[in-house]
Amino acid sequence: MSINYCNEDVPAPRIQKRKMNSWIKETIISESKTLGDISFIFCSDDYLLEVNKQYLNHDYFTDIITFDYVENNVISGDIFISCDRVKENALGFKTGFENELSRIIIHGVLHLLGYKDKAKKDKLLMTQKEDFYLKNLSNS
Repeated sequence: MSINYCNEDVPAPRIQKRKMNSWIKETIISESKTLGDISFIFCSDDYLLEVNKQYLNHDYFTDIITFDYVENNVISGDIFISCDRVKENALGFKTGFENELSRIIIHGVLHLLGYKDKAKKDKLLMTQKEDFYLKNLSNS
């Protein structure tokens, strides 16, 4: 059971790892699941575009790609996050980089927990869950 943070072709973003790890674990436990091994890989747009092309046959930029290795309610996976997209989203949504990064991190965790975001109602529920868990982070 571990949470790992790696970076590929960008500097590692500043993360309060102890606080972030506790928040992620609490989120998983509150959803009645168990933490397995989760790796966050921070990268550039170009790096994530190559992952998107190679593994998903998608030729477009995205902020996050989640590879789900969940088995028997044990939450495990690799979560690739484009720091370029996070910066751009933060500007677009008029929020700070740290806040947007936290939202993207928990978005990936929610995917591992089984939440989807393709259909309109699923996307709404995902955003509600993100908002709920972001409040928990700011209160911790």
